[in-house]
Amino acid sequence: MGIIMKVRIPTCHDKPGTTHIVQFTHEVACIFRCFCPVFFHIQMLWELVLLGEPVVVMAPSPSESSDTVLALVSCISPLKYCSDFRPYFTIHDSEFKEYTTRTQAPPSVILGVTNPFFAKTLQHWPHIVRIGEIKLPGEVPKQVKVKKLKNLKTLDSKPGVYTSYKPYLNRDEEIIKQLQKGVQQKRPAEAQSVILRRYFLELTQSFIIPLERYVASLMPLQKSISPWKSPPQLRQFSQEDFMKTLEKAGPQLTSGLKGDWIGLYRHFLKSPNFNGWFRTRRKEMTQKLEALHLEALCNEDLLFWSQKHTEVETVDLVLKLKNKLFQADREHLPMKPDTMEKLQMHIDTIILALPDDLQDILLKTGTT
Repeated sequence: MGIIMKVRIPTCHDKPGTTHIVQFTHEVACIFRCFCPVFFHIQMLWELVLLGEPVVVMAPSPSESSDTVLALVSCISPLKYCSDFRPYFTIHDSEFKEYTTRTQAPPSVILGVTNPFFAKTLQHWPHIVRIGEIKLPGEVPKQVKVKKLKNLKTLDSKPGVYTSYKPYLNRDEEIIKQLQKGVQQKRPAEAQSVILRRYFLELTQSFIIPLERYVASLMPLQKSISPWKSPPQLRQFSQEDFMKTLEKAGPQLTSGLKGDWIGLYRHFLKSPNFNGWFRTRRKEMTQKLEALHLEALCNEDLLFWSQKHTEVETVDLVLKLKNKLFQADREHLPMKPDTMEKLQMHIDTIILALPDDLQDILLKTGTT
């Protein structure tokens, strides 16, 4: 299907928890082919994916189903889609009963299906995208209105978006005109895809930049980091404080789109995509604080400190430093290149200044 995935199988030499996992983006080479039947609604589809809404893609073939699901997942890039997605879901999948039951709300997942049976069993899902044969005719596709879910009865229903969802943002007529003109002029689908990807990228960046700016403000000042105290904690994320920043530093600085941006952010903050994004950012900033704390320790005269304290306190310091060194290596902390080397030199110097019996014990002592 034109998708390359690089994977690494762990070996017997890998220690548990030490394998560095690399995330890969699932991208379809020509997303315009996927969105062509419904490109009047690309902005609404972007919102649905951003908010982690349950979406069903009904397509005539497995390849078209898979390509469309992967195109949807990638449309919020560089933001990672953190919910589940199934490019080609069948009645044989283990979650079939869970996804087709009407006793509970559909989960946050994007399903791609081809079996006509799903037109009835998934009719209770809130957002259904019906894709016809993916073609690129020379004439401009007709503008298809958003349809009511009750009108979707079979897989033979006309292509379109079946939902009662009302977008938070006003539709960007400029991108629609640009794509329409491209179809009229028979612009290659690959060129149309480049335009569409750039549009999605700029839209996502306009949305995420205010969040990035606010989260960065939760980082303690570097001058508050003391080598003799634990690293300071990040300040708590406050939804209301973030909302207050949008008036002067919101998406209006980079996007001309009008609409209920506040409502979109409030909805997003409850979504799996926000939870996944914030967990990643919090981990990155926590690791940065740990790295700055280690750099502060390296700039201290630790040998002089040890000479003014008891052997018990000195041994405790050595053990803590060795453990920090091990964790820094395991977690790939973002430190200056020579920090690890300096820290090891500090440890060695302190150990050599201790009595021989303690030296032997500390040199043999590992880390946890």
